[in-house]
Amino acid sequence: MPLPVRNRRNRREYLPDRIEVIETAVCIAFIGGMSKLQIRQLIEARMPVDGMIDTGIAGVKLFRATEAVPCVPAVYEPCVIAIVSGGKETVLDGKRYVYDSSEYMCCPMSMPVEAGTPAASAETPLYGVYIALDQRLMTQITIEMDAAGDNMHPVEGSARGIRLARWDDRFLESLLRLVQLGTKEPDVAVLGEARLRELYYAILTGEAGQFARQAFAPGNAIARAISDVSSQLAEPVSVDNMAARAGMSRAVFYRRFKQATAMTPTQFIKAMRLNNAAMKIASGVTVSEAAQDVGYVSASQFSREFKRLYGQSPRQWGEAQALPMALG
Repeated sequence: MPLPVRNRRNRREYLPDRIEVIETAVCIAFIGGMSKLQIRQLIEARMPVDGMIDTGIAGVKLFRATEAVPCVPAVYEPCVIAIVSGGKETVLDGKRYVYDSSEYMCCPMSMPVEAGTPAASAETPLYGVYIALDQRLMTQITIEMDAAGDNMHPVEGSARGIRLARWDDRFLESLLRLVQLGTKEPDVAVLGEARLRELYYAILTGEAGQFARQAFAPGNAIARAISDVSSQLAEPVSVDNMAARAGMSRAVFYRRFKQATAMTPTQFIKAMRLNNAAMKIASGVTVSEAAQDVGYVSASQFSREFKRLYGQSPRQWGEAQALPMALG
């Protein structure tokens, strides 16, 4: 693009270029807005009421909310949550993430969080897509990217556990194509995995791409430790054993774990157990069953730690809660 100069003739020559750039930006924004509107319309057509439904594509769900839900304990498995209308809120270790249709949320490792939809209403409904991130497929694509010469770079900033990323054209277009498969079983069976792979690639090349690639890179011992803990909450867990399995000293493991999650290993384990227990209690599981399911042998210790975190006994908390929609 020519640089602006002071004489009138060159200013006239520069003006069409500026107009062209502005028109292009407006056109891109219009197309992006239309694509998000299309995704919303597809969700509306399939969801006349609030809730969450499977799309038939592994790990991909649509959700809708028209009532405010305060932030409550939840556990995010590796996922991306994309909002096309309204807004959502997630809290990780005291840090609040508020996002809407301008950004999607990327959580590449299991994380104990608080999540809700405090702004949802009939006038400002929430519509979105939940995409579970399959460990095998994300790792496979990461390896292929490395082999193709797209090398991983250090992650900038201080993102820990969760990162918000701006929508780009590749992410928007691949998400639209995925949702457009609809309910036609032959389309889902033949094209579902390919379009999911395309979306995964868009995530790995997007603004949160390097962050996600680190989590899914082969040999990421911290991600493996988090996955092991998350899948075996009822089993006894030792930080020394976690460090040994990761091939690190306790001090190095402790430091790297906190860098990745913003929590110490002990804090993470406790938060995962208590958040899982809170979700179980809110869904109708008895307090004693919930405690046992997440690895507590002592009912009194469970009640003590639960009350310290949530300000109420497990029984009081369960009676006061209605399990919100599982919005990821």
